[in-house]
Amino acid sequence: MIHSIWADTSVLPEFDPLEGDCKTDVLVIGGGMAGLLCTYLLKQAGMDCLLIEADRICRGVSGNTTAKLTVQHGLIYDKMLRRFGAEKTRMYLEANEAALEQYRKLCQKINCDFETKDSFVYSLDEPRKLERELEALHRIGFRADYADQLPLPFDTAGAVCVRNQAQFHPLKFAAEIAHGLPIRERTAVRAFDGHAIVTNRGKITASKIIVATHFPLFNKHGAYFLKLYQHRSYVLGLEHAPDVDGMYVDEAKGGMSFRNYNGLLLLGGGGHRTGKPGGGWAELERFTQEHYPDAREHCRWATQDCMTLDDIPYIGPYSRTTPNLYVATGFNKWGMTSSMTAAMLLCDLIQEKQSDFAPVFSPSRTMLHPQLACNVLEAAVNLLTISKPRCPHMGCALKWNVQEHSWDCPCHGSRFTEDGTLMDNPATGNLKK
Repeated sequence: MIHSIWADTSVLPEFDPLEGDCKTDVLVIGGGMAGLLCTYLLKQAGMDCLLIEADRICRGVSGNTTAKLTVQHGLIYDKMLRRFGAEKTRMYLEANEAALEQYRKLCQKINCDFETKDSFVYSLDEPRKLERELEALHRIGFRADYADQLPLPFDTAGAVCVRNQAQFHPLKFAAEIAHGLPIRERTAVRAFDGHAIVTNRGKITASKIIVATHFPLFNKHGAYFLKLYQHRSYVLGLEHAPDVDGMYVDEAKGGMSFRNYNGLLLLGGGGHRTGKPGGGWAELERFTQEHYPDAREHCRWATQDCMTLDDIPYIGPYSRTTPNLYVATGFNKWGMTSSMTAAMLLCDLIQEKQSDFAPVFSPSRTMLHPQLACNVLEAAVNLLTISKPRCPHMGCALKWNVQEHSWDCPCHGSRFTEDGTLMDNPATGNLKK
């Protein structure tokens, strides 16, 4: 099956579409994990709020995660310490620790296969990178360990291990927290006008608006079409494969990830920038044949991640010129932990409370990073490419994805089926016939 194990083992509640115009204090746009958690925390705080989703809740990226809950997001702390200093690096760590603790509390009351597991970031041949990461973590007062013996089918230079992290079933969790929330499905945004959102079902007036649509919807503000690109990665769910008893991810961009669920080994990898060639499922199949010859494929799926210029999410005011408009995006492959971080931070900002973590996630921070030049060049090349299928988002030339049989945009990551039906944003409509 080409859909996630989560979708195959859960049932999400359904909600009616919006019917006519309405008003609310806080409007949340986007029914993925970030949008659901924002709405849940706002309702817990007694706020008048409404969530709208163009399709069904958690039908997109949130249903295709590998569902790791950890403060360990690659070897990020050494990079952050050198770029931003100890204070902001510690902010990032503490924000993610708070998010993980909030999950622990909620999951005590929710049957979502929550398990405490150790987390490992390994390197094949860069032991000095691991040493620097451990030094960075120790410098900001966080305990991490070096691990030299890993239950993986290849040699490594070791790993940085963070104890007592977690993994869970994201859609069982989402199904529980969604019950009783003010949600309207099949309600798509058509236009934004100050405090009003025009949808296909009516007009919504709101004092404050949160955009939690994976890739932000509104191009006129925030320059997200320059600050973000999208990255695809692939997963095989394998039967008769080892239990690795933990969560493992390669520090290198093209590496593999490992975790278990309900007797399956979830093997991730084959990643590439959306619209570019990459290993995909074929790379995972070759790896399985070489290292797990007795394993049998139970399921497979793919997912898409928004990547920021500096590896830190954009959470906070949408732009300097749009008061009362907020955003949560750019989770850099760590969407589950970052969704909770976003919900907690935005819930504070909406209530005009002081957030200790806001500065490190500010969407208005500097754009001066090498990745900006890469994004601009990629967009320029594709805008000048002669090609019949063009993305309706900003006109880039689409590329055919052989493995997934889809038209993909290398500029900003929109995806379409062979007949032109929209699959992934930021585009908001189908291809023209």
